Amino acid sequence: MKSAAKMALRSLDNALPTTPERPKKIARVSVLPVSKKPNSDIIVNDENQAPVPVSSEPIIEYISSEDLNPISEPESKINGLMDGLDSKDWTKFCESLNDVRRFALFHSSILVPVLDKVMLVMVKAMKNPRSALVKTSIMAASDIFKAFSHNLLESSTSDALDQLLLQLLLKASQDKKFVCEEAEKSLRIMVESISPVQLLHKLRVYSSHNNPRVRAKAAVSISHSVSRMDLDGMKEFGLGKLIQIGADLLNDRLPEAREAARKTITSIYDAFVQDEELKDSELSLKESWENFCISNLQTIQAQSLIKIIFT
Repeated sequence: MKSAAKMALRSLDNALPTTPERPKKIARVSVLPVSKKPNSDIIVNDENQAPVPVSSEPIIEYISSEDLNPISEPESKINGLMDGLDSKDWTKFCESLNDVRRFALFHSSILVPVLDKVMLVMVKAMKNPRSALVKTSIMAASDIFKAFSHNLLESSTSDALDQLLLQLLLKASQDKKFVCEEAEKSLRIMVESISPVQLLHKLRVYSSHNNPRVRAKAAVSISHSVSRMDLDGMKEFGLGKLIQIGADLLNDRLPEAREAARKTITSIYDAFVQDEELKDSELSLKESWENFCISNLQTIQAQSLIKIIFT
């Protein structure tokens, strides 16, 4: 009996384990109650349903210059402005940038002593990865251009303006549309506000920038600046230097830069023909323009500029 029991046990030990029957798969369907909002902690596993965006961040309102109001007691408010601009809380930072705009538009004299520091903070904000800070700082730049215009070229703020200009050109060159458009708008306001002769000296540097998009945006600003100049202003800057900038950009990689260069050259010609000396010359306008181009440019470049005007 014992041996028989052992054999029985051995046979059971050597037997293959039986595989339990797997339960049939049942398709899972996530149903959200109609009367309740979905819980943000629940992940809906349905590839046919778009995920519900969850955001706990505050929404920043972009206020146009026309809708800004003066600051009550600005003399006391200015004391805390730099602290607000140094805040680690980005929402407070945005609020302080809007205060900068209000100071610039309504209390500009109070902002003057710290203007260079404020502009450098704006440059820092434009480098921030948070788009709300970038756009608000660009809007602040526009209002500062409107309020201070030629004063920005003074020694105390000139370096800060150089850095601000570079950041605006970079932001106007990026792919994020709402930031790009705001930067382009700010560049236009800058051109309309600052003396074109002095501004051209700053813009000229970026017409040969390594980034083709930056070159293109600089070319557009140069074109706008030149269109605001008369012949005396062009001569003050240097007609030869000006025509060389246009000729160089005419061969740029990007169509935007080339089109801006054509407009620049056309503006130069329109001013050029107003020269009183040409009226007493025996040469035709075409011959005078040809001589001017040939004397300042390489032959190939000169021929291109002649074709732009006389074709």
